[in-house]
Amino acid sequence: MGELNIRQKKFADFYIETGNASASYLRASYEAEGNAAEVNASRLLRNPKVQDYIKERNAQLDVELIADITETKRFWTEIMRDENAEMKDRLKASEFIAKTNGAFVEKKELQGAFNNKIEFGFVDPGAADA
Repeated sequence: MGELNIRQKKFADFYIETGNASASYLRASYEAEGNAAEVNASRLLRNPKVQDYIKERNAQLDVELIADITETKRFWTEIMRDENAEMKDRLKASEFIAKTNGAFVEKKELQGAFNNKIEFGFVDPGAADA
């Protein structure tokens, strides 16, 4: 599968930014009269190369814009170690770090019989009042 041309990339980038296919088509320097922008933009959105580019760019933007757990833990660590931060904030940061490391996992043991049968039924809300 070949590369997108410049206008196709512009269209896809504008579409990612705005979500408006017709406006993105026009902003990408395509010319159209009447409802041709809408029709041609729709055609571009069905183009597999454009679809792949949009998927790849969205994935890349997610990585760039959304903090992953490592970045989040670094942030919490900075707060925890910042001697100028309030103690409540430092403690909360240390708690978050400990929780993500599984320090507060509670284990409970249940005993009893289970017959592997689950029953579903209708519960009449009016019956509780009677």
